[in-house]
Amino acid sequence: LNVAFIGHVDSGKSTTAGHLLYRVGAVDTRTVDKLGEQANQLGKASFKYAYILDNLRAERERGITVNYNVWKMETPLYSCTLID
Repeated sequence: LNVAFIGHVDSGKSTTAGHLLYRVGAVDTRTVDKLGEQANQLGKASFKYAYILDNLRAERERGITVNYNVWKMETPLYSCTLID
């Protein structure tokens, strides 16, 4: 299963992708809480899920994805690749 998030700037692609990864258990609550603290420090509290995929300092400071990200995960039924 391949999923690609495509859309306009500031439409929430990384946030949606990160929230999906969290909801399916690919990222634990502790990690999301830590990313939430980092987002709060930068004044971007709503970006905590986007930070799961947006790892570069410039991405977090500017609030936009600079580099594409690929996340692979396995479920009992599917091998999934998520592209943001």
